[in-house]
Amino acid sequence: MGKDENQNAQNPEGVIVLGVYMHCQGCADTIVNHLRGFDGVEQIETDMKTQRVSVKGKNADPRKVVDRLRKKTEKHIHLISPILKVEENKEQKKEEPKIFEVVLKILMHCEGCAEDIKYRIHKMQEVHTVETDMKNAQVTVKGRFEPKKLVEYIHKKAGKHAVIVKQTPPENKEDEKEKEKDCETFNPCEYYQIHPPGLVYAPQVFSDENPNACSVM
Repeated sequence: MGKDENQNAQNPEGVIVLGVYMHCQGCADTIVNHLRGFDGVEQIETDMKTQRVSVKGKNADPRKVVDRLRKKTEKHIHLISPILKVEENKEQKKEEPKIFEVVLKILMHCEGCAEDIKYRIHKMQEVHTVETDMKNAQVTVKGRFEPKKLVEYIHKKAGKHAVIVKQTPPENKEDEKEKEKDCETFNPCEYYQIHPPGLVYAPQVFSDENPNACSVM
């Protein structure tokens, strides 16, 4: 089988759909620039609303397109379609990590906080989607990660206390007891005494790492 025939077998429809977090139009333009003129790529379309990138080209190789974006952007790139066949190797076969959907309780003062949290969580490897709910102070995260490591990552990178409210597939009984204990020790009233609604912890407001931070004129 020739090279072109093999690529067509991997991408028979000539369309590759990727899940990529795009924080702004600049992110979308950067992705287009990285793929424009790449081997077999004929057309690129970005959709910030659905966080998806469509790459058209009969000879475009899905694996090469994904690898290029990962190297160039250092972001997690999720191949939505086509679904590639995995070559099985009994000696080197590794168990695929489970896909979790986790609902977290995280207090967010404003839209800036919500965007900052969303931006930072998307930086974690194997995170596919992040949805914030300001009204209920919840963040829903889906991807191939360990829920406990996600909580630790949020605390380390965003400085936020996160509590797992729900996860799919469900955790074991020991983890469930630990989660309930954590929920009991987390007191929103005490938190708001330290960080009143409408106010933001000062270092976070002027942080260089916060894309929504204020600047001093």
